[in-house]
Amino acid sequence: MSHTDRLKWDERYRAGSYAARIHPTQLLAERLADLPRGRALDVACGAGRNALFLAEAGYEVDAVDVSSVGLERGARTAAERGLTINWIKADLEPAAAATVLPESHYDLIVMVRYVNMPLIPVLAERLGDGGCFVCEQHLKTSRDVVGPKNPAYRLAPNELLAAAGDLRVLFYREGIVEDPDDRAAALAQLIACRGEPRFEQADDERA
Repeated sequence: MSHTDRLKWDERYRAGSYAARIHPTQLLAERLADLPRGRALDVACGAGRNALFLAEAGYEVDAVDVSSVGLERGARTAAERGLTINWIKADLEPAAAATVLPESHYDLIVMVRYVNMPLIPVLAERLGDGGCFVCEQHLKTSRDVVGPKNPAYRLAPNELLAAAGDLRVLFYREGIVEDPDDRAAALAQLIACRGEPRFEQADDERA
């Protein structure tokens, strides 16, 4: 990512952009009970709405983004809530990400509305056995929806599904989704795992 892009995101967060977007990604919130617990990585976390949600759910969280301003906002919120999150400022272009991302194998990796398809194989290598990858991307559409106007930042039908590669696909959906802030979004949503999935048991199924 260029220096100009980093400055752009810093300025957006400094100006208060996305301040009202404090809810976790709906896909993540809806499916959390089915996801393995343990270590989590939030990729392109911005101000950390999903990282904060996962930390509150008991995950040990690494959160990475290129914007120091966004990370600082997330760190302040975490401190206010008494949460511990490892905030990492890093360039997420694939060549750089392979060297700056922690070597740890993760139980859960989340990448939401950040278009960087070559990064997905790098992330898949960071999944432990049974670890899950949760990804949500804006989808190309003729509908009037929120999100980027530039089609380069929207995926073609089935593009995200193809990017899953050798991961085992547990859930996939494309369509119009209403965000928690009542805005319509065209989304491709994926949950995939490495190897055999480790589904969480419901309380009444545990011995």
